[in-house]
Amino acid sequence: MKLTVIGGTGLIGSQVVRKLAAAGHEAVPAALSTGVDLLTGAGLDKALEGAEVVVNVANSPTFDEASLDFFRTSMTNLLAAGERAGVRHQVVLSIVGVDQVPELDYYRAKTLQEELLQQGPTPYSIVRATQFFEFVNAIMSWTSNDTTVRLPATRIQPMAAADVVDAVVDVATGAPLNGIRDVAGPDVFTLDDLGRITLAAQGDDRTVVIDDKAGMFAVVDGDVLIGGPDVRLAPTHYRDWMQSAH
Repeated sequence: MKLTVIGGTGLIGSQVVRKLAAAGHEAVPAALSTGVDLLTGAGLDKALEGAEVVVNVANSPTFDEASLDFFRTSMTNLLAAGERAGVRHQVVLSIVGVDQVPELDYYRAKTLQEELLQQGPTPYSIVRATQFFEFVNAIMSWTSNDTTVRLPATRIQPMAAADVVDAVVDVATGAPLNGIRDVAGPDVFTLDDLGRITLAAQGDDRTVVIDDKAGMFAVVDGDVLIGGPDVRLAPTHYRDWMQSAH
Protein backbone atom coordinates (compact mmCIF):
# COMPACT_ATOMS: atom_id res chain seq x y z
CA MET A 1 0.00 0.00 0.00
CA LYS A 2 1.22 3.52 -0.76
CA LEU A 3 0.87 6.07 2.01
CA THR A 4 1.94 9.72 1.93
CA VAL A 5 3.03 11.06 5.33
CA ILE A 6 2.51 14.82 5.60
CA GLY A 7 5.05 16.17 8.07
CA GLY A 8 7.00 13.01 7.34
CA THR A 9 10.37 14.41 8.41
CA GLY A 10 9.42 15.44 11.99
CA LEU A 11 9.57 13.65 15.36
CA ILE A 12 6.48 11.52 14.72
CA GLY A 13 6.37 11.60 10.92
CA SER A 14 9.88 10.26 10.35
CA GLN A 15 9.18 7.32 12.68
CA VAL A 16 5.83 6.66 10.96
CA VAL A 17 7.59 6.54 7.59
CA ARG A 18 10.20 4.09 8.92
CA LYS A 19 7.62 1.86 10.58
CA LEU A 20 5.40 1.72 7.48
CA ALA A 21 8.37 0.94 5.27
CA ALA A 22 9.53 -1.81 7.64
CA ALA A 23 6.05 -3.37 7.35
CA GLY A 24 6.42 -3.50 3.57
CA HIS A 25 4.42 -0.41 2.62
CA GLU A 26 5.53 2.37 0.30
CA ALA A 27 5.75 5.40 2.60
CA VAL A 28 6.45 8.79 1.05
CA PRO A 29 7.49 11.63 3.38
CA ALA A 30 6.09 15.03 2.40
CA ALA A 31 7.34 18.23 4.01
CA LEU A 32 8.76 21.63 3.09
CA SER A 33 12.18 19.98 2.78
CA THR A 34 10.81 17.56 0.15
CA GLY A 35 9.20 20.38 -1.86
CA VAL A 36 5.68 20.22 -0.42
CA ASP A 37 4.12 23.46 0.85
CA LEU A 38 0.81 22.87 2.62
CA LEU A 39 -0.08 26.56 2.65
CA THR A 40 0.32 27.18 -1.08
CA GLY A 41 -0.42 23.61 -2.15
CA ALA A 42 2.84 23.45 -4.10
CA GLY A 43 4.05 19.87 -4.59
CA LEU A 44 0.96 18.31 -3.00
CA ASP A 45 -0.44 16.70 -6.15
CA LYS A 46 2.88 15.04 -6.93
CA ALA A 47 3.32 13.83 -3.33
CA LEU A 48 -0.17 12.26 -3.28
CA GLU A 49 0.09 10.61 -6.69
CA GLY A 50 -0.99 6.98 -6.37
CA ALA A 51 -1.41 7.19 -2.59
CA GLU A 52 -4.28 5.25 -1.02
CA VAL A 53 -3.81 6.84 2.40
CA VAL A 54 -2.67 10.26 3.61
CA VAL A 55 -1.27 10.43 7.14
CA ASN A 56 -1.19 14.03 8.34
CA VAL A 57 1.13 14.66 11.28
CA ALA A 58 2.23 18.13 10.14
CA ASN A 59 2.35 20.78 12.84
CA SER A 60 1.80 24.50 12.84
CA PRO A 61 5.03 26.53 13.14
CA THR A 62 3.43 28.52 15.99
CA PHE A 63 1.04 27.76 18.85
CA ASP A 64 -0.70 31.16 18.82
CA GLU A 65 -3.69 32.46 16.87
CA ALA A 66 -1.79 32.05 13.57
CA SER A 67 -2.14 28.28 14.02
CA LEU A 68 -5.84 28.63 13.13
CA ASP A 69 -4.95 29.89 9.65
CA PHE A 70 -2.28 27.21 9.27
CA PHE A 71 -4.64 24.31 9.99
CA ARG A 72 -7.55 25.82 8.07
CA THR A 73 -5.47 26.36 4.92
CA SER A 74 -3.41 23.17 5.11
CA MET A 75 -6.41 20.91 5.75
CA THR A 76 -8.43 22.53 2.96
CA ASN A 77 -5.54 22.13 0.50
CA LEU A 78 -4.85 18.55 1.60
CA LEU A 79 -8.47 17.42 1.28
CA ALA A 80 -8.76 18.96 -2.18
CA ALA A 81 -5.48 17.38 -3.34
CA GLY A 82 -6.53 14.06 -1.83
CA GLU A 83 -9.80 14.10 -3.73
CA ARG A 84 -7.97 14.85 -6.99
CA ALA A 85 -5.57 11.97 -6.33
CA GLY A 86 -8.29 9.48 -5.42
CA VAL A 87 -7.05 9.05 -1.83
CA ARG A 88 -9.30 6.61 0.07
CA HIS A 89 -8.37 7.39 3.69
CA GLN A 90 -7.23 10.62 5.40
CA VAL A 91 -5.66 10.20 8.85
CA VAL A 92 -4.92 13.09 11.21
CA LEU A 93 -3.01 13.05 14.51
CA SER A 94 -4.71 15.22 17.11
CA ILE A 95 -4.84 15.65 20.91
CA VAL A 96 -6.96 14.02 23.61
CA GLY A 97 -9.45 16.58 24.95
CA VAL A 98 -8.61 19.05 22.19
CA ASP A 99 -12.20 20.29 21.86
CA GLN A 100 -12.50 20.91 25.62
CA VAL A 101 -9.91 23.70 25.93
CA PRO A 102 -11.16 26.65 23.81
CA GLU A 103 -8.95 28.99 25.86
CA LEU A 104 -5.90 27.66 23.98
CA ASP A 105 -5.54 29.02 20.43
CA TYR A 106 -3.62 25.92 19.35
CA TYR A 107 -6.31 23.56 20.65
CA ARG A 108 -9.01 25.58 18.88
CA ALA A 109 -6.93 25.33 15.70
CA LYS A 110 -6.60 21.54 16.00
CA THR A 111 -10.36 21.27 16.67
CA LEU A 112 -10.96 23.24 13.46
CA GLN A 113 -8.67 20.82 11.61
CA GLU A 114 -10.69 17.87 12.92
CA GLU A 115 -13.98 19.50 11.88
CA LEU A 116 -12.73 20.19 8.36
CA LEU A 117 -11.61 16.56 8.05
CA GLN A 118 -14.96 15.26 9.34
CA GLN A 119 -16.86 17.45 6.87
CA GLY A 120 -14.53 16.56 3.99
CA PRO A 121 -15.11 14.25 1.02
CA THR A 122 -12.88 11.34 2.10
CA PRO A 123 -13.27 8.54 4.67
CA TYR A 124 -11.16 9.56 7.66
CA SER A 125 -9.66 8.62 11.00
CA ILE A 126 -8.60 10.88 13.86
CA VAL A 127 -5.99 9.59 16.31
CA ARG A 128 -6.05 11.69 19.47
CA ALA A 129 -2.95 11.23 21.61
CA THR A 130 -2.02 12.67 24.99
CA GLN A 131 1.08 14.81 25.64
CA PHE A 132 4.40 13.23 24.64
CA PHE A 133 7.06 12.25 27.18
CA GLU A 134 9.55 13.99 24.89
CA PHE A 135 7.98 17.41 25.58
CA VAL A 136 8.05 17.35 29.40
CA ASN A 137 11.37 19.21 29.61
CA ALA A 138 10.11 21.88 27.22
CA ILE A 139 6.92 22.32 29.26
CA MET A 140 9.01 22.79 32.41
CA SER A 141 11.37 25.23 30.70
CA TRP A 142 8.56 27.73 30.01
CA THR A 143 8.11 28.53 33.70
CA SER A 144 11.42 27.81 35.38
CA ASN A 145 14.53 29.59 36.60
CA ASP A 146 17.79 28.47 38.23
CA THR A 147 16.14 27.33 41.45
CA THR A 148 12.45 26.74 40.83
CA VAL A 149 10.13 25.12 38.31
CA ARG A 150 6.56 26.41 38.52
CA LEU A 151 3.88 24.02 37.27
CA PRO A 152 0.10 23.74 37.61
CA ALA A 153 -1.40 20.61 39.18
CA THR A 154 -3.11 19.77 35.87
CA ARG A 155 -3.81 16.04 35.46
CA ILE A 156 -2.19 14.52 32.38
CA GLN A 157 -1.66 11.01 31.01
CA PRO A 158 1.47 11.34 28.85
CA MET A 159 2.81 8.77 26.40
CA ALA A 160 5.98 7.95 24.50
CA ALA A 161 6.29 9.28 20.95
CA ALA A 162 7.12 5.74 19.81
CA ASP A 163 3.74 4.56 21.14
CA VAL A 164 2.02 7.43 19.31
CA VAL A 165 3.73 6.23 16.13
CA ASP A 166 2.45 2.68 16.68
CA ALA A 167 -1.11 3.98 17.14
CA VAL A 168 -0.93 6.11 13.98
CA VAL A 169 0.49 3.26 11.88
CA ASP A 170 -2.15 0.85 13.20
CA VAL A 171 -4.99 3.19 12.21
CA ALA A 172 -3.42 4.23 8.89
CA THR A 173 -3.08 0.63 7.71
CA GLY A 174 -6.61 -0.33 8.77
CA ALA A 175 -10.08 0.57 7.54
CA PRO A 176 -11.12 4.22 8.07
CA LEU A 177 -12.68 4.74 11.51
CA ASN A 178 -14.84 7.66 10.34
CA GLY A 179 -14.41 8.65 13.95
CA ILE A 180 -11.88 9.21 16.73
CA ARG A 181 -9.52 6.86 18.57
CA ASP A 182 -8.03 8.08 21.86
CA VAL A 183 -4.62 6.77 22.90
CA ALA A 184 -2.86 7.59 26.17
CA GLY A 185 -0.04 6.50 28.43
CA PRO A 186 -0.62 3.91 31.17
CA ASP A 187 -0.25 6.34 34.09
CA VAL A 188 -1.97 9.56 35.19
CA PHE A 189 0.12 12.26 36.88
CA THR A 190 -0.38 15.81 38.02
CA LEU A 191 1.97 18.01 36.02
CA ASP A 192 3.81 19.17 39.16
CA ASP A 193 4.44 15.53 40.18
CA LEU A 194 5.65 14.72 36.69
CA GLY A 195 8.07 17.64 37.05
CA ARG A 196 9.44 16.25 40.32
CA ILE A 197 9.88 12.75 38.86
CA THR A 198 11.67 14.23 35.84
CA LEU A 199 14.04 16.45 37.85
CA ALA A 200 14.90 13.58 40.22
CA ALA A 201 15.68 11.25 37.30
CA GLN A 202 17.93 13.91 35.77
CA GLY A 203 19.75 14.69 39.04
CA ASP A 204 18.37 18.22 38.98
CA ASP A 205 17.93 19.66 42.49
CA ARG A 206 15.52 22.47 41.55
CA THR A 207 12.24 22.65 43.46
CA VAL A 208 8.85 22.23 41.81
CA VAL A 209 6.25 24.71 43.06
CA ILE A 210 2.54 24.39 42.26
CA ASP A 211 1.42 27.50 40.39
CA ASP A 212 -2.05 27.28 38.89
CA LYS A 213 -1.26 30.14 36.51
CA ALA A 214 2.01 28.77 35.10
CA GLY A 215 2.32 27.77 31.45
CA MET A 216 -0.19 26.88 28.77
CA PHE A 217 -1.73 23.97 30.70
CA ALA A 218 -2.79 26.24 33.55
CA VAL A 219 -6.09 26.95 31.74
CA VAL A 220 -7.00 23.25 31.58
CA ASP A 221 -9.75 22.18 33.97
CA GLY A 222 -10.35 18.77 35.50
CA ASP A 223 -9.62 15.63 33.53
CA VAL A 224 -10.04 16.84 29.93
CA LEU A 225 -6.48 15.76 29.01
CA ILE A 226 -7.06 12.25 30.41
CA GLY A 227 -8.21 9.45 28.12
CA GLY A 228 -11.94 8.66 28.24
CA PRO A 229 -13.62 5.29 28.87
CA ASP A 230 -12.73 3.96 25.40
CA VAL A 231 -9.07 5.04 25.50
CA ARG A 232 -6.43 2.57 24.33
CA LEU A 233 -3.51 2.52 26.76
CA ALA A 234 0.04 2.51 25.43
CA PRO A 235 2.55 0.13 27.08
CA THR A 236 5.44 2.46 27.98
CA HIS A 237 5.62 3.85 31.53
CA TYR A 238 7.24 7.26 32.04
CA ARG A 239 9.71 6.13 34.72
CA ASP A 240 10.90 3.25 32.50
CA TRP A 241 11.22 5.62 29.55
CA MET A 242 13.23 8.09 31.66
CA GLN A 243 15.63 5.31 32.67
CA SER A 244 16.12 4.13 29.10
CA ALA A 245 16.50 7.71 27.81
CA HIS A 246 19.41 8.46 30.16
